[in-house]
Parts: sequence; C-alpha cells; structure tokens
Amino acid sequence: MAQILMVEDSPTNAALYAAFLEDAGHTVLHADTGKQALKTAEDSNHDLMLLDLQLPDMDGLDLLSKLRGAGIVKPVVVLTGNGSVRVAVDAMRDGAMDFLMKPCSSEKLTETISSALERYSHSSNPPLSADAPPVGKNEGSSSSKAGQSGFLGNSAAMRNVFSLIEAAAKSDASVFITGESGTGKELCAQAIHKSGARHNGPFVPLNCAAIPRDLMESEIFGHRKGSFTGAVGDREGAAAYADGGTLFLDELCEMDLDLQAKLLRFIQTGSYKRVGDETERRTDIRFVCATNRDPLSEVRDGRFREDLYYRLYVVPIQMPPLRERGRDIQDLAERFLQDFSAIEGKKFTHFGPDALYALQNHAWPGNVRELENAIRNIVVLHDGDEVSREMLPPTVGSATPAGGSTAAAQPEPGSAASGTPPLDWLVRPIEELEIMAIDAAIEKFNGNISRASRELGISTSSIYRKKKAWDEKNGNTPAI
Repeated sequence: MAQILMVEDSPTNAALYAAFLEDAGHTVLHADTGKQALKTAEDSNHDLMLLDLQLPDMDGLDLLSKLRGAGIVKPVVVLTGNGSVRVAVDAMRDGAMDFLMKPCSSEKLTETISSALERYSHSSNPPLSADAPPVGKNEGSSSSKAGQSGFLGNSAAMRNVFSLIEAAAKSDASVFITGESGTGKELCAQAIHKSGARHNGPFVPLNCAAIPRDLMESEIFGHRKGSFTGAVGDREGAAAYADGGTLFLDELCEMDLDLQAKLLRFIQTGSYKRVGDETERRTDIRFVCATNRDPLSEVRDGRFREDLYYRLYVVPIQMPPLRERGRDIQDLAERFLQDFSAIEGKKFTHFGPDALYALQNHAWPGNVRELENAIRNIVVLHDGDEVSREMLPPTVGSATPAGGSTAAAQPEPGSAASGTPPLDWLVRPIEELEIMAIDAAIEKFNGNISRASRELGISTSSIYRKKKAWDEKNGNTPAI
C-alpha cells in the first residue's frame, strides 16, 4: 500500500478522506495549507499527493508549480468542488495525473488513487494479460503520466475545444468527436465524462478498429456460453460494464453495417440482448464516439448508416491537428521532456534553438502521439541538459533554418541573406506591430479571419476589436 500526502484545509473532508484511504490500507500524511504541504513533500517519501485546489494560503495550481520547481516529481490527484473543465485541464497541465469532483465516494477515491499509482509505476501502457477481459470498467485513464499532458493547450483551436467540452459535459446528449489519429480524441471523451453528471460512473472505451468484425457484437453486448465457437462461458459486454457511465466508441466508422443497425436500436431504446440470449436487458449509458474519417462522406459512400449518423452527431467536436496549434507544439514538447526525463532518470531541461525550430516546422502527421514518441526517443537514447537538433529522430530533425543548421551559422538579422526585417524597422510601438501581424495573417490566409486568429493565437473578436481601434485612431475606413 502507499503513503498518501493529503492536502485539504477542511477538517471534515480531511477526516473523511483519510478514513477512506486508511480503510483501503494506505497511510495518510495531512497538510492543511500549501506551505505545510510543500515542506511535508520535501521531507517525506510520499507516493502520491491528494490535493485540494482551494487552500487558505495559496492556489492549488501554484502549489503544483512550486513542487515542479523544487524537483518533486510524484503523482498528484486533484480534488475540486469546481465543475469547470478548465480548472481540471489547468491542473493536468501543471502536473496532475487525474482529478476528482467533490463530494467523492470511498470507491471512486480509492479506485482513482490506485489507478494513478499504477500508471505512474509504468513508463508506458502495460499490455493486457491473456486472461484480462477485452473491455472493463476502466474508470481511470489508461494513458501514461506523459500522455496526460497531451491534452494541454493554449492555442485558440484548443480553447474552443475546451469550451465545447464544458458545454457538452452539462448534457447527456451524444457527442461525435472527429480528428486525425493522435489528436487526443479519447482524452477529449474522458474529459467530457469526468466533467459531467456521470463522473462517478464507469468510462468504457471500445476501439472498433482493433476488434475482429465477428467478435464486435459480443464485445458490445456480451454473449451466452456456447453461442459461438470459443464462447466457453457467459460474459458481459461493454453495454453492461458502462451502465451508469459513458461508452466511448472509438473509430466508429470501422463498424460493420449490420452491427450499426443493432447499435442504432440499442441507442434508441436503451435495451439489448447478449449474443445467444433471448433475454432483453436494459442499461443507462451516455454515448461518445470518434472517428478519424469524415463521417458525412462515409454516409454518402454508403459505409455508414445515415440514421445512426444523425442519432449520434448531436454535439460535434473537431480535434485540431497538431500542426495548426502553434505554440502548443513547444509547450507539449517541453512537458513531455520533463515527464520522460523524470521517468528515465535523465537531466534534460530544455530544447536548443535549432531543435525548437525543427519541432515547430515538422508537419506532425501522427500529431500529439508522434510528438510524444519523438521526445521519448530522445530521452531514452541521449542525455544532457539541452536537446540539440542532432538528437531528434531523422524524420523530425530534417527541418533546419535557412542558411545553416545552427544559430551561429545564421545570417545577421536584417541582412539581405537573412530574409528578416532590419532591427530598426522592428523597433516601433507594440500596437503597430500587432496590427502588422494581423494584416499579414489575414493576407496569408486570403481573408480567412478564423484561420488567421488560430495562427495568431487570439480570438476572432480580438482581431475585429484591434483593427477597429487602430482604424478609428488613424482615421481609416474599417477594412474588416
């Protein structure tokens, strides 16, 4: 069992959660302020921190930052009474592995703690044992600690995703997540589940592309013993495991058309039959699905049922590709570097200029998953304080600044060879530089304000507001 450092200023909550944890066999250290928590964390050999975000002397997110600055790398599970997904996302970005909403049951608390400890103990996802069930309750995330950080982001595109998640979480409506492979569709589904009314229920993911077609019906609905070759016993399916929670159907467009008809009836009625069983069963499930294809194109081409499409496509969320997330690439890379360096016992602290250039200019066809694997590759194969371009995997490190591979080899800024403006030209009021950047982005994307706002990392309303203020100040006719 583990030693848990619980940071909670409410004596009532502290006593309750300590009792839950001690009943599960854990030992509990208690701190009721951020300052005391920091000192206890430095002095103790705790295995996990259970952290309330609202502390009397500091914000819980500030404490997470201080822990990271002190080099204390231990799993953190956040407790919050705030139902906003933004708070949870900020906590995950600052180092938390998971979060729980107050009030929290004994079962949910101990299961989440156990899941976080297990994920932290492994550097990557452990394979399922031969006798493990293909689907299960899976209340905890299956991603590694580094993988959790794949859902951070400050780009306009990701801020829009977070807003949609927050809105969708308040409802039980079906959600259809689209996006390229590796963009974080399952993390999005988990955030919707954790932020909604079903957060105490199970989250059951089922990858429709990874299961043979002749076994998919059994995976969803379960089967009776002897119903087909290999059915050596009765078994429940995802429909039973997800009762009271969320069923996440990943890569749904890979599902066979005949099974799509049965899935549609299941969604409409909430009832189903196991394979080989005539007994009608009922379950209470929220459906979230995802695909890396264009679902409407699949409908037009006859590979996806139109009625199922309209039944599930109630709240659409488009996950942006990594190449369109701007500064998020660097933020993610730095977070992965920090996490994997801690796991592998390496000393990396930052990226060199050429390495950052290559990371920002790579197309990232595998998106966040590709970036995570690239940083893991660097940390495993190399060591040092700084990541240089030469350490990057060949497919990533091929992008180099014009004129040479190192900063020292670059032409002087403002020279004819550099292709950059003279420094004197750049030294002007910030307001003017902002307008120049906005105008350049609008021109680059042929007047597409939404695309310009995404690339600049500001909202479309900010573009209109800044342009309007600039035009009024200079007596110009508004251009947009």
